[in-house]
Amino acid sequence: MKTLNIYSKKKRWKWGLFSLAVIIVAASLWYTNILVKHIARDQRKNLTLWAEAIQRKADLVNYTDRFFKQLENEERKKAEILAEAYKYVSIDTMSQSLTFYMKLIIGNTTVPVILTDENNFIKIARNVDFNTDTVKVLKGRLLKEFTKYVPVEINYLPGKKQFLYYKDSKLFKELRIVLNDLIESFFSEIVLNSASVPVIITDSTQQRILQFGQLNSKKTTDSAYMHKTLEQMASDNEPIEIELADQGKRYIFYQNSELLTRLMYFPYFQLSIIGLFLFIAYVLFSSARRSEQNQVWVGLAKETAHQLGTPISSMIAWIELLKLEGHESETIDELKKDIDRLHKITDRFSKIGSTPILKKENIVKVIYNDISYLKTRSSKKVEFSINRREDETIYAPINLHLFDWVIENLCKNAIDAIGGEGKIKIDIFDDEKYVIIDITDNGKGIPKSEFKTIFNPGYTSKKRGWGLGLSLAKRIIKEYHKGRIFVKASIVGKGTTFRIMLKK
Repeated sequence: MKTLNIYSKKKRWKWGLFSLAVIIVAASLWYTNILVKHIARDQRKNLTLWAEAIQRKADLVNYTDRFFKQLENEERKKAEILAEAYKYVSIDTMSQSLTFYMKLIIGNTTVPVILTDENNFIKIARNVDFNTDTVKVLKGRLLKEFTKYVPVEINYLPGKKQFLYYKDSKLFKELRIVLNDLIESFFSEIVLNSASVPVIITDSTQQRILQFGQLNSKKTTDSAYMHKTLEQMASDNEPIEIELADQGKRYIFYQNSELLTRLMYFPYFQLSIIGLFLFIAYVLFSSARRSEQNQVWVGLAKETAHQLGTPISSMIAWIELLKLEGHESETIDELKKDIDRLHKITDRFSKIGSTPILKKENIVKVIYNDISYLKTRSSKKVEFSINRREDETIYAPINLHLFDWVIENLCKNAIDAIGGEGKIKIDIFDDEKYVIIDITDNGKGIPKSEFKTIFNPGYTSKKRGWGLGLSLAKRIIKEYHKGRIFVKASIVGKGTTFRIMLKK
């Protein structure tokens, strides 16, 4: 079997271009992957530095908190020393150590203290922000304010007690505000982090979400989305555990930034874009090529019809002249049939490129007529058979001249395949939607790899011929009759079956 050079070259070009495209795409993806890995590595480094910075700042906050607790203990001790001083001042008014105790009391210029009797009547008050001339009893809001810490009890005489109340100094309160601001800003900085990564902060259970940042604001109200994101973060990175002041343990979950995620999927996106571009380019070039082929077919067909017109007219005139001269014979009758056939072929060529008129025809009768014509012009060793009786009727809309052309082409190819000796079987089936025609020969067969190629213009297995018959047959069935034609089955050395499907 021989195929025109153009198709073997075309196949090689296709594989060559496909291989080149694969190499280009692979190189592009490889290089993009390297870039993504570099960026991912740099961002991972930034994340690590960010996580370390969080831990260092947490340590700083915790250190500050421990320092404040030490200050708190110191103020408690100071209050206790003051209580002892007040006690001794009350008991020993003549002792020489009185001066020392008074210096201790007077030296307290920061811690607010109130000395009361058993009934909470104020005896002495220092470093307070109220007027001692008007406020005589420790009660109400003032009592609540000074009972943050347990008052120091002073037993200065048998059965006599005094109480020394104290609270945080102004300096200590200001430092406490600074610490609270530091903790608050610590979480804010995590949420609005410089690494620009999605962050979720949870309590010690790792389930209750306290704060979050760099997430889709439209979805953060959806608890299912938030917990799914939390699970994803936990699988991506180990959470950072911190313990801040008296707030207990907190866990910081984070994941790759949106930019890094996009970069990770970029190669696949790039491959999709390249694939889409190649597909569109293929469709456009194929459409342009088909359009050019159609114009060539139409031009060739109409020119052929035009060229055949003149000799056919002359041949008709010669036959009429022979009849007038009294030459009547079977040869002249057969010659007239062939001229009628040539006239029909010319009509077929003239219809290429025009919208054909389809009429309902009896397919069985059409097939019988075509086979009858071919029998008289082929070898007697070719055996034709049709699975339907000639008087049966199966209708389908066809253009008679063009459809005859298809049947003749397929049958002539079958005759060539069997080498002028063998069997050609035609089966006609009546389906709900289609009329199906199978043309089977017992010839040399077609390789499976060429089932589609044989319908391409220029494909031929003959030493002579243009390889246009099957291409025209496919065009007539597919484009003009909106049907299908294909190789149903073929075995090399045993035969081939072509199938035509016509819409009813």
